[in-house]
Amino acid sequence: MNAAVLHTFGQPPRYSQFPEPVAGEGEVIVRVCAASLKPVDRQMAAGSHYAKARQLPAVCGTDGVGTLEDGSRVFFGVTRAPYGSMAQLAVASRAFCFPVPDGLDDETAAALPNPGVSAWLSLSFRARLEPGESVLILGATGVTGRLAVKIAKLLGAGRVVAAGRSAEALGHLYELGADALVRLDIPEQEIGDALASAAGQSGIQVVIDYVWGRPAELILGALARKGFAAIGAETRWVQVGEGAGPTISLPAAVLRSSAISILGTAGIPPREKMVDALQRVMGHAAAGDLRVDTERIALADVEQAWQSESRGRRWVVIP
Repeated sequence: MNAAVLHTFGQPPRYSQFPEPVAGEGEVIVRVCAASLKPVDRQMAAGSHYAKARQLPAVCGTDGVGTLEDGSRVFFGVTRAPYGSMAQLAVASRAFCFPVPDGLDDETAAALPNPGVSAWLSLSFRARLEPGESVLILGATGVTGRLAVKIAKLLGAGRVVAAGRSAEALGHLYELGADALVRLDIPEQEIGDALASAAGQSGIQVVIDYVWGRPAELILGALARKGFAAIGAETRWVQVGEGAGPTISLPAAVLRSSAISILGTAGIPPREKMVDALQRVMGHAAAGDLRVDTERIALADVEQAWQSESRGRRWVVIP
C-alpha cells in the first residue's frame, strides 16, 4: 500500500510502499479517507514526543476517518505501530472507532476531533470550567485556540478573553464568541494593564495556555500582581502547548502571592470522558456550531507539506 513512511527521526516522511496491516484480536482494518497533519504528528516524527515510534520505518499519523469492511464511516484512533493513519489502510482498535455524523464531510471529520476534543477536555475535564466563569485563551489564533474560544462559550463561560500576537487574526475571534482581546505583540510593560482591562471586575478563573514561553511569564506575573490576583476564586491554569517556548522562568513569589494552580493536560483521560467529548464535538460540528479551516494535500505530496507552514489551517492528507 502507499503510505507516508518515516525512515529517520528528524526527517520528513516519504511517500513510499509499506506492507499492508493485518488485524489482530479486537482490531479492524480501516480504508482511510482522510487523516489530518497535526503538531503531534510532527513531534513524533522529530522524535521529541513521549509517544514516538520505538522502531523505524513506521507510518505517520495518529488518527483519521475511513470506512470499515461493512461500509460504515468512522473516526479512528489508537493505531498499532508501525502503522499510522497516513496510508491507504490502517489498523485500529475497534474500541476506538466512532461513527461519523452523516452531515460531516471527511475533511472536517478528520481535522476537527484532535484539536476540538483537546480544547473540550482542557476546559471541562482539567480546568473544571463552571458556567459564568471567565476564561483566558492564551494563543487563541491557532487552530486549537480558535476552537477553544468557541467551546468555552458552548460550555457556558461568562467571559472569554482571547490573547495572541496577530491583531488581524484576533479581530476575527469576536464572531466566535470572544468578549475581549489582548495583543501579545505590544510592549511587554503594557500587557498587564491590557489583561486587567480585558478581564474586567470578574478576573480570570481559567487559563488555557497553548504557548508557554515568555507570554506565559508575562501573564502569570500580571495575574499575580497586587490588585489583579484571582478575585474570590482560584485561577486554574491548564498548560497545553509550547508554541512560544518549552520553558519559563517562574519566580516563587508569583505562586505565593496568588491563588494560581498550574495543571497539565494529564495525557489520555478516562475513556468515557474522551468518548463524551468526541461525541459532543462531532455533534456541534454537524450542527454548524464548530468548524475548522482545512486544506487538502495528496498523500504523494506529504514530504513537501511536512516542511511547510499551514498558515492557520489544518492540512488533511488524502490517500
